[in-house]
Amino acid sequence: MTKSMLLLGFLLAFLGLALPGTQGRKIPRCEMVKILRRNGFEGFVGKTVADWMCLVKHESDYNTRAYHDNGPSRDYGIFQINSKYWCNDGRTAGATNGCHVSCSKLQDDNIEDDIRCAKKIAQEARGLTPWYGWKNNCRGRDLSSYVRGC
Repeated sequence: MTKSMLLLGFLLAFLGLALPGTQGRKIPRCEMVKILRRNGFEGFVGKTVADWMCLVKHESDYNTRAYHDNGPSRDYGIFQINSKYWCNDGRTAGATNGCHVSCSKLQDDNIEDDIRCAKKIAQEARGLTPWYGWKNNCRGRDLSSYVRGC
């Protein structure tokens, strides 16, 4: 291996370390449990932290930068908040921005605004039915494994 190849490899490795978050922060399971408990999710809209953990697992796999293009709208962040109703991405026709937040703010590693918006959505819906990840994978199931050991 030549000296220039070694230097290039070192430079690429350094850039990978110097640019954290390009893939998003994947919050460890027990840390996410603590965040949800600390922010009043236990019993919120009649759901447990285990419900919320299952939702986050199936919506974003605990990734703060998660993104999904649905065609006419997009889902952003750890709770996969939709641009048609809840955040402004500047691209979704007829969007209402119910959480008064830029969708890009829902993809940073500070999830305080994500938490506020997710709680607003759940409160207005009186539950977690707006999230297909929860409806299809969590509703009516034993979710104790999502919080076990935390």
